Amino acid sequence: MQKIEASELIINPDGSVFHLHLKPGDVAKDIILVGDPGRVELISSFFDTIELKKSNREFVSCTGTYNNKRITVVATGIGTDNIDIVVNELDALVNIDFDKRTVKQNHTQLNFVRIGTSGALQQDLPVDSWLLSEKAIGFDGLLNFYANRNKVVDLPFEQAFTKDLNWNPLLTAPYVVNAADNLLSKLEGNNVVRGVTISAPGFYGPQGRELRLKIADRAINDKISDFRYESHRITNYEMECSAIYGLSALLGHQAATVCVIIANRLAGTASKDYKPVMKALVAHVLNGLTQ
Repeated sequence: MQKIEASELIINPDGSVFHLHLKPGDVAKDIILVGDPGRVELISSFFDTIELKKSNREFVSCTGTYNNKRITVVATGIGTDNIDIVVNELDALVNIDFDKRTVKQNHTQLNFVRIGTSGALQQDLPVDSWLLSEKAIGFDGLLNFYANRNKVVDLPFEQAFTKDLNWNPLLTAPYVVNAADNLLSKLEGNNVVRGVTISAPGFYGPQGRELRLKIADRAINDKISDFRYESHRITNYEMECSAIYGLSALLGHQAATVCVIIANRLAGTASKDYKPVMKALVAHVLNGLTQ
């Protein structure tokens, strides 16, 4: 079996993985991903017991139990580039033998659930609702660097989207990946709306915002909101979901994302205080994962 060189998988002197500073055995099979490091404290406040806490840079982690089930929460920071680090290193912790530097024969499947915030692209989506992402569209290009991306994406959706929007060839090619059905069913609820989420590689121009810099296509958000494919419409922007779905699919893991809608870009509305809504969503996700 091929050995993974030290330059490819960097292991710290204490035996932990390079960025996350976690060791094999530190993580549960159910992992909640959040962008904001401060949200780790919120989620872990629900835990019945705390097993460990680790932090390095923006990567803050906590493993504990909720309803007698072991759960890990990891703060990724913002962006799909950070997701590339987090998902690959979490996978390495369970599927690579750190002593032998070889891939384990028996694969361990992880469940990733991202809890985040998002902006709506459909006028009828109210702020403070919860958006469950059935599909993710990556504007970031991350998945295109990996082999076999076409085996895990929705190619007809991609083709219809790029044709309908007359996609600018200077931009990275979008990719579309589905969430895991079993996690979607666990996260359903009265306040939950299903939709299709775009993960953008930035907060301003890539999401159609203009401050001092003009964007290349000032009509892009209108075109995105008008787009339809079969029964699907694009509902919201955020910045991590597509990479979580894409890497999870390639690595043999399950993934889903649910976000609080804190602003509606078309209606021009914003949540007055989304923190209580986020706390309720955290409880909903934890209960869904432990049922």
